[in-house]
Amino acid sequence: QVQLVESGGGLVQAGESLRLSCAASGSIFSIDTMGWYRQAPGMQRELVADITSGGRTDYADSVKGRFTISRDNAKNTAYLQMNSLKPEDTAVYYCKGRVATSWFSSSSDYWGQGTQVTISS
Repeated sequence: QVQLVESGGGLVQAGESLRLSCAASGSIFSIDTMGWYRQAPGMQRELVADITSGGRTDYADSVKGRFTISRDNAKNTAYLQMNSLKPEDTAVYYCKGRVATSWFSSSSDYWGQGTQVTISS
């Protein structure tokens, strides 16, 4: 019904950059908040950054000043620009969108399948 697909992960060295994309498709009426989360091995999934449809953003303290979240509402796509990457940023990164499928339905959360980001020291 609604699909979120992440792309852009990979293996880079510490100090380098990556840009993640999350494209939402399917039966979409509107998307409120879109967010990026990450989960490292043995750890709980944590919020990295999110952005409302109006452009208000929120970041985890650990990524402030290094990561930037943005979105293109016309394309139903969110981005995460990650600079000055550190080995501790290594994780699977997931995209989440709060999506309404019609004007009369309430919004639900949809998740992507995740993309691996690995930072070598």
